[in-house]
Amino acid sequence: MRTEISTAASFITRLLRTTGLLSEEQLHQFGASLEQSLGEHYKHHWFPQAPCRGSGYRCIRINHKMDPLIGKAASTIGLHREQLFTLLPSELTMWVDPYEVSYRIGEDGSICV
Repeated sequence: MRTEISTAASFITRLLRTTGLLSEEQLHQFGASLEQSLGEHYKHHWFPQAPCRGSGYRCIRINHKMDPLIGKAASTIGLHREQLFTLLPSELTMWVDPYEVSYRIGEDGSICV
């Protein structure tokens, strides 16, 4: 679970890094906070023997609403959800499943692993 959570948090942190508006310290703090939140959130919803079970619960979603776990991590570095909407894709779906992290940018985008 740690590998998949770390991969998901790193991906979102890299998206923020590309904006050039956050310091490395802010990015590190955001990533660590997101990893912690995801770990707590997924603790009782992680089933390596049945990776698809709980996939919807583990889905990270930005679609005209900010995913609350991303919003929580952003608040630790002083970013408001409104600011996040300008820094991250307006449509992002990420599935964090045992053995695989996949994402889609845009509603009609391809799913990437």
